[in-house]
Amino acid sequence: MNPRKKLKEFLARKQLLVAPGAFDGLSARLVEEAGFEAVYLSGGAVARSMGVPDIGLLTMSEVVERAAQVVSAITIPVIADADTGYGNALNLVRAVREFERVGVAAIHIEDQVTPKRCGHLEGKEVVSLAEMQKKLEAALATRTDPEFGIIARTDARAVHGLDDAIRRGQSFARIGADAVFVEAPESEAEIAMIARSIPDAPLMINMFKGGKTPLLPASRLEAMGFRIAIFPSDTQRAAIHAMREALAILKRDGSTAAIDERLTAFKERDRLVGLEEWQSLEQRYLKSVDLKH
Repeated sequence: MNPRKKLKEFLARKQLLVAPGAFDGLSARLVEEAGFEAVYLSGGAVARSMGVPDIGLLTMSEVVERAAQVVSAITIPVIADADTGYGNALNLVRAVREFERVGVAAIHIEDQVTPKRCGHLEGKEVVSLAEMQKKLEAALATRTDPEFGIIARTDARAVHGLDDAIRRGQSFARIGADAVFVEAPESEAEIAMIARSIPDAPLMINMFKGGKTPLLPASRLEAMGFRIAIFPSDTQRAAIHAMREALAILKRDGSTAAIDERLTAFKERDRLVGLEEWQSLEQRYLKSVDLKH
């Protein structure tokens, strides 16, 4: 079954799909190896991996290129962050075509003003509901594969309040979004209200430490009725911590011998990226013939 069909099946069941964040092919492979059923390509994590903050600085082409790298590295569905669609409805049409072309299973698009910023930062603005409705209609009409998921996100909670965010989410469900994502609720009561108020589409929620939304166990989110929980930043936060520690030891000692037993071994590093498979192909197609004639 292809990844898009898999994701559709996951959304149809009465279980929570946990999608850890990834920001490149290696982190995505680690997510798949850990046994998760889907991976979330976090726009914020991709931005930070390029050394810039999550305030709408990346272009569509940069994110699509990274999405293609991630898709090619794994077999599980990739849910990609497509921000606002990188502009108006016409920009979004092109974004849908490009993300679909590279094989992601679903994208989420949001109603922030372009350029957007992280959903848990202050100073956000949102477009009118009418504009976002047209953008969502354009996205749904543009996809050529009906299995390609379009997830509609609203950031209105921080701008106009929870009631407006819920009204927007309800509207997105009526238009036909494959899932609805109300970003940055600020209490467990608000999370529960969202779940009760938008029953007509699978619901997605964002879980990360340090944001405006309280962290709830996956079992609690599932019981409320949520169908996707993304954990966008844990892998990158762990990587930053580990790299800093290794670099501090290297700076202090001139080597990383003091933590060598905690570092991934040379052979394990190459196993993760499929070296053995490529060596097998090399043996079959290059070393089995005389390439000089």
